[in-house]
Amino acid sequence: MTEDSTANGQTQGSGFLRFIGASVHRVEDQRILRGHGHYIDDLKLPGMLHAAFVRSPHAHARIGKIDTSAARALPGVVAVFTAEDIEAVTDPIGNQPMPGHKSPPIYGLTRDKVRLVGDVVAVVVAESRYLAEDGCDLVEVDYEPLPAVSTIAQALDPSGPPIFDDLGDNVAFDFPQTFGDVDGVFAQADRVIKHTFHQHRYAHVPMEGRGGVADFDPGTGHLTYHTANQAPQVFRMVLSHAVRVPVHQLRIVNAQDIGGAFGSKAQVYREDLAILAASKILGRPVKWVEDRRENLTASGQAREDDVNVEAAVKNDGTLLGLRIDLVMNQGAYPTPPNTTNTFGFMARTLLPAAYRLKAMGFRLRTVFSNKASYVPYRGPWAVETWVRERVLDIIARDLGLDPVEVRRRNLLEASDLPTSMVTGPDITQMTQRQTMDRALERIGYADFRVEQQRARSEGRWLGIGVINLMEFAPGPANFFPSLGMPSAIPEQARVRLEIDGHVTVFTAQAPHGQSHETTLAQVTADEIGVPLESVRVVHGDTGSSPFSLIGTGGSRGSSVAVGATRFAARRVKAKVLRIAAGMLEVSADDLEIVDGLVRVKGAPDKLVPLGGVATVAYMAPHMLPRGDEMGVEETSMYDGGNGGGWAYATHACVVEVDPETGQAEIKRYVVAEDCGDLINPAIVDGQIRGGIAQGIGAVLLERSTYGDDGQFMAATFMDYLLPTSVEVPPIEIEHLEIPNGDEIPFRGVGEGGAIAAPPAVNSAIEDALSQSGVRITEQYLPPARILELVGAIDQE
Repeated sequence: MTEDSTANGQTQGSGFLRFIGASVHRVEDQRILRGHGHYIDDLKLPGMLHAAFVRSPHAHARIGKIDTSAARALPGVVAVFTAEDIEAVTDPIGNQPMPGHKSPPIYGLTRDKVRLVGDVVAVVVAESRYLAEDGCDLVEVDYEPLPAVSTIAQALDPSGPPIFDDLGDNVAFDFPQTFGDVDGVFAQADRVIKHTFHQHRYAHVPMEGRGGVADFDPGTGHLTYHTANQAPQVFRMVLSHAVRVPVHQLRIVNAQDIGGAFGSKAQVYREDLAILAASKILGRPVKWVEDRRENLTASGQAREDDVNVEAAVKNDGTLLGLRIDLVMNQGAYPTPPNTTNTFGFMARTLLPAAYRLKAMGFRLRTVFSNKASYVPYRGPWAVETWVRERVLDIIARDLGLDPVEVRRRNLLEASDLPTSMVTGPDITQMTQRQTMDRALERIGYADFRVEQQRARSEGRWLGIGVINLMEFAPGPANFFPSLGMPSAIPEQARVRLEIDGHVTVFTAQAPHGQSHETTLAQVTADEIGVPLESVRVVHGDTGSSPFSLIGTGGSRGSSVAVGATRFAARRVKAKVLRIAAGMLEVSADDLEIVDGLVRVKGAPDKLVPLGGVATVAYMAPHMLPRGDEMGVEETSMYDGGNGGGWAYATHACVVEVDPETGQAEIKRYVVAEDCGDLINPAIVDGQIRGGIAQGIGAVLLERSTYGDDGQFMAATFMDYLLPTSVEVPPIEIEHLEIPNGDEIPFRGVGEGGAIAAPPAVNSAIEDALSQSGVRITEQYLPPARILELVGAIDQE
């Protein structure tokens, strides 16, 4: 079929429009770029009050007397609540820890002691945010400081102070597992390489922080929470018990637009419970939107892990097996419904990836500390890719082999398929070798090695890093069972033909920058045969959205959400054709829908508009085919099907390190990706580039720094640095789009850039420093640390 590009980006062929595969302009951009977006802070309700929190200046301290009298006396302050007030109308936030996991009750406000800088002690409600902040300054709290637990080593020390007195020590979870014959493969090894890897803590920094407007109706008992959450249905389920409101009387409504999240808005926070309680007590709407200092300090952080690794290796570079001891610093408080353990198990399950790993011992521990909560951040299992690819690089350097050759030697071959990772998930199709070959070709790997040697003779330190990524998107049918869950996690979608011929899609997704309003409309428009502008996507309202256990996360939008939407749209189309067949007195097989018109194939003048079909469906049900009910609305569910469900990518990065300053400059960055067919190439590339920018920032700039006393030292952008266009080079992307036979040929890419960029940049920097014999076992590499590694400055 010949296809030609049309003016607005879609492709055209055989007389009808096709939107899938075209970089159509984002539907969302029409309002956002013109300043007409609606975020949570834009919401104003009649009689609305404003809240601010009294937060702890200490990392660990017992709470004595709280004097709120001066704050209550301030004109404009309506109420000041402490833990006892909130607990009078709420219960602790529910948590579902797995067996062996110690988990404390989680209250809206802390009542016995504070456990991190920024812990919530009281909430002031006033006529304005300014007055609420002034009221917070007048609340006096007596603290008895306690020794802080800041590092993983301190948390593992049984003699250290417990974060939660009734839980004993600070080890929340300890679970060893063995996959395959670990002792056997280590006995076969020519050598065992041992290293401890440190992944530092950093923050999400969405443009828009957390927030919400709670609105309790005393007359009906209904409670509405306007917020910005990635999984509103589960959010409601968890909150319902805590706020003592039945699920059917609690409604979660996301703002029309959400200014990013990256995982930080996928859980229930204590501030949510406190704001909802305040509205219940006062019978008026209460708004809270966090400021940037609160966001950086207390909204949760990610990625603080220590990983002890033993690798069983043959002298030819073959990796036989691993012993892994992963310790995750979950901070002070769990954040239901997510648990740090879950992310650890995901890392465990994904660590073998597309390599022939015969056996693995894996011990997972999570620990409490006096830090902000460990919350998911764009690929919260990312430590597996970072550690695995670092280990392969170190094996190569220790053996004097090329890192790319070591990867080739260990990757699965087509003849190995189908197979399963030693941890369980099936692999039926594998294109990792193709993505690696394409990335190496694009970046000119062989030529670079020649250039690198020439540069070294001139005193220039160039390095290249090449790493492989395998992302579950959504993974095979046995992926979630491999994590210990009973089955794959499905997604629902509902598609309705309106009476005027327009189409409404109700999705369980809660987009916050992923462009679902565009991509789901593209799929629906193609499936039914309507213009893109005729499709509206509704999301983020528990009053209308289908249930989803995950919501938006895990790169599920372009796989399970699209699958559910496509199948529901297909059912709508089938019903439309049945109805139109009776109206036009032809067989449904002889009909097609083009640009919103149902017409007879070969006789385009014999037609009926979709609006006419809908009118019959809604207004003249007696004319419907036997067995069809009034209206045109269909629901479908999709769990990823039985296909492979993997997205593969190879990232190649070239850096130059200044030996005088330690500054690492990224000269080129190349990605070869196979995520199946592309719904909207521009959106896919935007997702990849955005993730890479975050990964580059993580290595070179970003760090949520705490002192030994638990004090937080990066609460402003003066201390928490973000990447700019100076640090992020043009990112070259190539898509392979290799067919895998799935009925839904699209796979997710949302996490990949953020997961792959840190090991790629680390690998390139290590390669640049290779003449110094440096082995990089930490992710954060600012200039001063690079100089320390090469011995240019003394380490403290």
